[in-house]
Amino acid sequence: MQDLRLFKEAKELCSYVMVITEKSPVKYRHTIVNRLHNLYLDVIENFYLANEVFIDETNLTSTYRLRRNYQNAALSKLQMIGFLSELAMKRGVILPKQFERITKIASTCQNLLGGWIASDKKRIGLKS
Repeated sequence: MQDLRLFKEAKELCSYVMVITEKSPVKYRHTIVNRLHNLYLDVIENFYLANEVFIDETNLTSTYRLRRNYQNAALSKLQMIGFLSELAMKRGVILPKQFERITKIASTCQNLLGGWIASDKKRIGLKS
C-alpha cells in the first residue's frame, strides 16, 4: 500500500525530530523531547486509525464521526507540537533553523489534513 502524502510528510517530520533531538540537553530529554516524540507518534497513529475507518453508507453518521474524531485528535496534537517546538527552540533544544523546518512540515500536514476533512465532508454531502 502506498502512503498518502499526508502520511509521508508526518513520517518525515517524526524522523527529522528524532534525529535532531538525539543529543539534546539531558535536562530536557525526559520532558520536552519525550513529549515531542510521543506527540509525533500519536499523530501518525491517528492518521492510520482514521484511514482505516471506512465510511459506510449504511452507518454513515457513526463511521464519519469516528474518522473525524481521529482526524481532530491528530490536528490538536499537531497544534501542540507547534507549541512544544517553539518551547524547545527557546530552551536551546533545537536550533531556530530546525524550528522553521518543523513548522513548515507541520503546517503542510495541517493543510493536508484539512483537505482530507473537507473531502470527507463533500463525499458524504455535508457543507464545509
